[in-house]
Amino acid sequence: MRTEIATLGEFGLINHLTKGLQLENESSKYGVGDDAAVLSYPSDKVTLVTTDLLMEGVHFDLTYVPLKHLGYKSAVVNFSDIYAMNGTPRQITVSLAVSKRFSVEDMEALYAGIRLACEQYHVDIVGGDTTSSLTGLAISITCIGEADKNKVVYRNGARETDLICVSGDLGAAYMGLQLLEREKTVLKNSEGVQPDFSGKEYLLERQLKPEARKDIVEKLAAAGIVPTAMMDISDGLSSELKHICTQSNVGCRIYEEHIPIDYQTAVMAEEFNMNLTTCAMNGGEDYELLFTVPIADHEKVSQMEGVRLIGHITKPELGCVLITRDGQEFELKAQGWNPLQESDQK
Repeated sequence: MRTEIATLGEFGLINHLTKGLQLENESSKYGVGDDAAVLSYPSDKVTLVTTDLLMEGVHFDLTYVPLKHLGYKSAVVNFSDIYAMNGTPRQITVSLAVSKRFSVEDMEALYAGIRLACEQYHVDIVGGDTTSSLTGLAISITCIGEADKNKVVYRNGARETDLICVSGDLGAAYMGLQLLEREKTVLKNSEGVQPDFSGKEYLLERQLKPEARKDIVEKLAAAGIVPTAMMDISDGLSSELKHICTQSNVGCRIYEEHIPIDYQTAVMAEEFNMNLTTCAMNGGEDYELLFTVPIADHEKVSQMEGVRLIGHITKPELGCVLITRDGQEFELKAQGWNPLQESDQK
């Protein structure tokens, strides 16, 4: 069954996709259905706003990305930015540009993923827009959140002797992408061949259905820790570390042996004959949290499940350095994904 979007029209499609939405945040006063949403935040909070634009053929490939997963990921990557400010996401608006090759059922699948993400993270959909596209699918999501005025965390607060921490593990999403790209090439050249992803499920999940680290923000709050600087790892650890160091006017030392890497990531890197540390440092799309804390919080973060201490902040003149397992020092280079680089595809 395929229903052409034109049969519903713009407002009909919006009504169809947003039918039955319930608002659950106190700050959401009025959602979909008028010229604008109405939000009201408490005076002791600051309002956080982030937006993400995803383009077909640049940020995602529908050959191997299911639309429901794409919807989920589109929402979650925005939530991740709010958590990276030590905040809580509360609302999103969803704007879509859709070509004629997509049906109403396709949009239902995409929206099912967005709605599932919002249910999981208790975020309200309060508006958006749809329009036609001549070049495939474009998704623009804006997320609004809140943070306590005295607890919002920026990238520019890291200080000398602070400890550098990351959540989760790194490089898995990148290896998942390599795996999907390889299987796409194989399928293109061999009819009837089915990809075998057994034993590699974690890598695919990290690429296709990432999660924002709400749990880590909650653990930090429970431990009474306010990071001095924080951001999420979307473009690779090297790139994000350099952002923090540049904006905080500091240097850093991180240790290769402490970078958290999952076993499946290591196996896949070997299979692809790739340098494992390079994949972990520059892969991107992990959506883990990178943060710095005062050295006085050493004991607390050391005992925190899901958090790894990987180095420390230094004087700016010492630069940003990776210490290898055999004690060599390499300057960190931001080799993560650059969406404006002409030859780069993701």
